[in-house]
This record gives sequence, C-alpha cells and structure tokens, in this order.
Amino acid sequence: QVQLAESGGGLVQAGGSLRLSCAASGRTFSRYAMGWFRQAPGKEREFVAGIRRNADDTYYADSVKGRFAISTRKAKNTMYLQMNSLKPEDTAVYYCAASPQDSWLPNDYDYWGQGTQVTVSS
Repeated sequence: QVQLAESGGGLVQAGGSLRLSCAASGRTFSRYAMGWFRQAPGKEREFVAGIRRNADDTYYADSVKGRFAISTRKAKNTMYLQMNSLKPEDTAVYYCAASPQDSWLPNDYDYWGQGTQVTVSS
C-alpha cells in the first residue's frame, strides 16, 4: 500500500513562487511513476507534471512548462513541485499520485494524496 501526503500549499501573489512536497511511503519512486495533478473548482482534475518510474525523465503540461519543475529526493522519499511565476489560473487543489505506468491520465494513477490548496491572487 502506497501512502502519499502533500504539503506546502498556501496563498501567494501572482508572479510569486511555492514549492510543494509529497512524502511517500517505502520505495515508491522505484516502483511507480509519479505525477502532480490539480483540480480547480468546477473543473476536471488535470495533469501538471510527471516523472518516469525509477528515472529522472520528466514531462509537463503545456500550461506550466518552463515555470514548474518536478523532482524527487529518493533518500527522503519525497517528491517536489517547484512552482515559479505563478498565475491566478494556477489556483487549484494540487495532488500527488503514483501509477504503475508512465501516464498523464488521472485514471491510470492508483494512489493519491489528500491534496493541498494553492491560491494565487492577482
């Protein structure tokens, strides 16, 4: 059983930065592909960034490419999402998730954290 817990959300002004963390149980990063997703009120959950299983290869949604960076620190069983140049449209609940396959589809992810709120004011 994989357990995930996000932290680091908050309120920030447009143009600011936040770093989200996702604490994972066990050897999650060697067994699963990892991803960050977000869901704004009234909208579907959408892919933000992913990192391939047991690798450092990363991929991003076009809306965040060049502004966000996903990384893992295996020694701490922690994944990060560094978010720079934040915009009001980045406001959402952000989730980390684990999948047995590399994917940008939420339905392919089996394990989810509880989410952390990010609010960007204009």
